[in-house]
Amino acid sequence: MSVRPDTTASKPLRADAERNRRRIVDAARELFASRGIDITLDDVAAHAKVGVGTVYRRFSCKEELIDGVFEQRLEDMLANAESALEAPDAWQGLVQFLADVCEGMSLNRGLGDVVLGSDEGCRGIAQVRRRIDPFFEKIVDRALASGQLRPDIAVNDFYPILGMIGSTVEFSGTVDASNWRRYFTVLLDGLRGDGVPRSELPGRPFTDDEVDEAKTAMHRRRR
Repeated sequence: MSVRPDTTASKPLRADAERNRRRIVDAARELFASRGIDITLDDVAAHAKVGVGTVYRRFSCKEELIDGVFEQRLEDMLANAESALEAPDAWQGLVQFLADVCEGMSLNRGLGDVVLGSDEGCRGIAQVRRRIDPFFEKIVDRALASGQLRPDIAVNDFYPILGMIGSTVEFSGTVDASNWRRYFTVLLDGLRGDGVPRSELPGRPFTDDEVDEAKTAMHRRRR
C-alpha cells in the first residue's frame, strides 16, 4: 500500500517564507526611499525585524534586492518615455519625461541613485534601461529637430542635469520638498533654443533661515 507524503508542514513553511520575503522587500523599499541605496542587508534585516540570515537566504546580495525593488519603477519610467514621445509638442514631451523622472527622484532617494548609478549586478534594471535609452534619444532628437532645444545639447548632457536636480532635491527637501521645481524651471530655460520665451518660475527663493536649515539637514545626512 502506498503512503501519501505529508505536505501539511510544507504549506505553512512556504507561507512564512513568502511573508518574510515581503517584509524584507517592503523594508528595503522604505530604506531606499529615505536613505538611498547606500545601505547594507544588515540594515534591511533590522528594519524588517528578521534575522540577517533570513535576508541572505532570499537575496544573495544587495543588487538582487535593488532589482526586486526598482525594476517595476523603471518599467513605469519606460511607459512615461513612450507617452512623452507621443506628445503633440516635442518640447513638452521632453519636459514631461524629465519632470516625471525628477518627480520620482524627489519622492524616492534610491530611485535617483538607480537612475544616475551603475547597473552592475542589477540585471533586471539593466534590461529595462536598455529599452528606455532609445526612447529617450528619440525624445531629445525630436526636441532638437523642432528647434526648441538648443542645438549644442546632446543626450548625455542630461545625466549631469538630472544630477543637479538630485542635489537640489536633497538641499530643498527639509524646507520645501516641492521647491525643486523652481530650479528645474531655471535649468529648462537654459536648455531652450534661441528665441523661445522664458518660463515663469514656480516656488520661491528660500529665506536666510531656511538656507541655514537646509544646510544643517544636509550636513547631518552626510555625517
